Amino acid sequence: MIRLLLTILAGILLGGIVHLVSVLALPMIANEDAYSRLKPLAKVNTVAQLALAAPDNKLMPYMDPAFAVAVCRYNLSNGPIKLKVPVSQDYTSVSFYTRSDLAYYAINDRSAGKEVIVLDLMTEAQHNALPQDENVTAADRLIVDSPTKTGLIVMRAMAPEPGLMAQAQASLTRASCTVQAGQAAQPADTPQD
Repeated sequence: MIRLLLTILAGILLGGIVHLVSVLALPMIANEDAYSRLKPLAKVNTVAQLALAAPDNKLMPYMDPAFAVAVCRYNLSNGPIKLKVPVSQDYTSVSFYTRSDLAYYAINDRSAGKEVIVLDLMTEAQHNALPQDENVTAADRLIVDSPTKTGLIVMRAMAPEPGLMAQAQASLTRASCTVQAGQAAQPADTPQD
């Protein structure tokens, strides 16, 4: 009887370990991540507006129908990126994700406190290579260090009423995600998609 209980307990323990390992490994081995699904719609280092959330639109899961969404698939191999996102009338947010869908930074219009959210996105090596200018303070220039050379920037503008969706979409069409001219590029170890 004890042998049977030990066998059952060992089976449950082994099943739990296999389940845990497979759940934790799935994001790393999945080939249909957000970056890959957006590849046909968004060129690298450009902003692309996504279709509005609808039951027949399955591009991205859990999209809120009250938000207009734009994305930028970035690659920092050619240098840092200057991101500019005009603030919409109600609420605007910008979220940064690595190539493997790990969120590492987010900002909204309330914390930016400006009419346009402007920031520089670069790797830590590119940040360290910047000249030290004593006249430029952290309040003058927002720099975000990306843990990887490729990733995804998601911009959202809220439309509290369906009639205001066109206005929210219009604010995101003026967003830009461009490689900064005059910045030193790092050696490309990641192919540009």
